[in-house]
Formats: sequence, C-alpha cells, structure tokens
Amino acid sequence: MNHNALHNLSYGLYVISSRKGDRFNGQIANTVVQVTSEPPTISVCINKQNLTHEFITESKVFVASVLSQDTPLSFIGHFGFKSGKEVDKLKDVNYKLGEAKAPIVLDHSLAYLEARVINQLDVGTHTIFIGELVGADVLREGEPMTYAYYRQVKRGTTPKTAPSYIK
Repeated sequence: MNHNALHNLSYGLYVISSRKGDRFNGQIANTVVQVTSEPPTISVCINKQNLTHEFITESKVFVASVLSQDTPLSFIGHFGFKSGKEVDKLKDVNYKLGEAKAPIVLDHSLAYLEARVINQLDVGTHTIFIGELVGADVLREGEPMTYAYYRQVKRGTTPKTAPSYIK
C-alpha cells in the first residue's frame, strides 16, 4: 500500500488550544473538520501523548485558530515541534479568551472556532473530539494555509505525533 496517497487529502493548518485550570496550551493540527451545520459542530483529532489532549479531556473545550498562508514556519514550529510540558507556548503570542475561556490565537489567524466537547472517540493513538461551536468569528481576510501549501511551498515537515505522519 502506498501511504503517500494520503497526502492527496485536503487539510487546513490550525492552532488548537485549550485550558486546564488557569493554564493554557496549544498545538498545530491539520485535522479540523466541520461535522454538522445545525447545530454547528466540528471535530479535531489529537494525539493522546500531547499536552493539549490532556487539557481538552479535562476542560471539555477547544479552539481552532485558522492560520493564514503567510504564517512563518517559525510560528508553526513553535506550536508544532515544541512541547507545552517544557515551554509556555502562549508566552509572547497575542491571544484573547473567548466564550470557552480558552485562548484564541490572534497572531497569523484568519478566523477562529470555539467548541465545547459533546462527544469523543478513541481511535488508538489519538482521540477525535467532537465539539459544538460556542463562538466563531472572522479576524481578517486572507488565504487560509492548507497542509499541501505547508508541505510543498513552505517545505514544512510533519511531527511523529501527527495523524498524517508517514515514515
């Protein structure tokens, strides 16, 4: 089987953030999907080893900040290749708290979607969190970053904990 065929699926690139008590964390993900429009519901797939997984599991909330195509690789790397267990990922990043009291990343974001978890599905190494939207807005106009653009134009790589990682 040629696993590279999976690279032809279309994805976006997002900062997924959540909270645990008064602590915040975020990570890069490419697995946000609209599930329904009434009620407005989205899903995200998060690796169980990631701190964001722990935060979403406890708080039952997450935010997907939609990254723009002009987002620097250094910003993506900060959220995608560093652990929130070792660094404060929101330090020196512009964000605000929304309805879910989780951080909405404003830097390099075109829009955001805030969700309260209404269901989750264990899929082995990852959990798919399904959330009903409690807030959403467009922050600015622009072209959203696709995963294809990130890989082909920006020459970005995929961390081993990502659902789309292929050896």
